[in-house]
Amino acid sequence: METGRYMKEKDMGTAITDASILVRAYYGSWQNGIDTFDKERLAEILAEDLDFEGSIAGKRRGAAGFMVGLQRFVGCLKSPIHVQQQVEAGDQAAVLYEAEMPGGSMRFAEFFRVKHGRIASIGLLYDPAQYTALGGR
Repeated sequence: METGRYMKEKDMGTAITDASILVRAYYGSWQNGIDTFDKERLAEILAEDLDFEGSIAGKRRGAAGFMVGLQRFVGCLKSPIHVQQQVEAGDQAAVLYEAEMPGGSMRFAEFFRVKHGRIASIGLLYDPAQYTALGGR
């Protein structure tokens, strides 16, 4: 199931997977900082029963709670994130990016699975000690 916004990108003649489109939309809704954080767009992209696993949060279920944590993270970014690499394979994608935290730069890796036209799961890997030391919250 695709929404009109994502279908337009697909119709451009390129072989873009649903995972690619959704992951780009996901980052587009927050990567430029808290002033452009778009909860409504995230609600369209993320499955309501999203499975999330992160280094500090552990395993969580539900898009609403995830968005609260994501908004807190985005609020402490000093500049837009810089995607280093993005790879897709079918209904899965992985992204490596750098974020400028209050105390310096660090890398994050996110792993996505798409189901029924939405992001169904996200696994986030990073060094929690470094995150805390650099001012993450």
